[in-house]
Amino acid sequence: MARFVGNFEHTIDDKGRLILPSSFRPKLADGAYITPLDHCLAILPTEEFDRMAERLEAQVSAGEVEVNALRHFASQADEVTPDSQGRVRLLPHLRELGGLDRTVIVTGALRRIEIWDIGRWNDLGTAGAEQLANAIEKGHGFGP
Repeated sequence: MARFVGNFEHTIDDKGRLILPSSFRPKLADGAYITPLDHCLAILPTEEFDRMAERLEAQVSAGEVEVNALRHFASQADEVTPDSQGRVRLLPHLRELGGLDRTVIVTGALRRIEIWDIGRWNDLGTAGAEQLANAIEKGHGFGP
């Protein structure tokens, strides 16, 4: 399973392409999916996208989630493979849904990559640090 860590400031070019950090590129060589997620865009390796899709399909089948959620998830996604320069296209509707302009933050979120508007990312900074400190204090996922 691919793991993505770190954060990087990047620019979306005039053609709507984003150069991915060099450490992320080999992990997406077999392709990926870009989809809106939590006020940003997520780049999911194929195996992670499949895992999320299967889980959503199971929830729809069990009546826990409306079928429209599945429709939205699938219809908003775009299948991509980084080109030889490590660029991926960000379709206009995805840039709009993610609130992305020219300068963005590309961040690792373990199983996925997230692309954030720089202002939204900065707003999250303090809250995320406090939530991590609370999780460590409570021992959630940390320690022996």
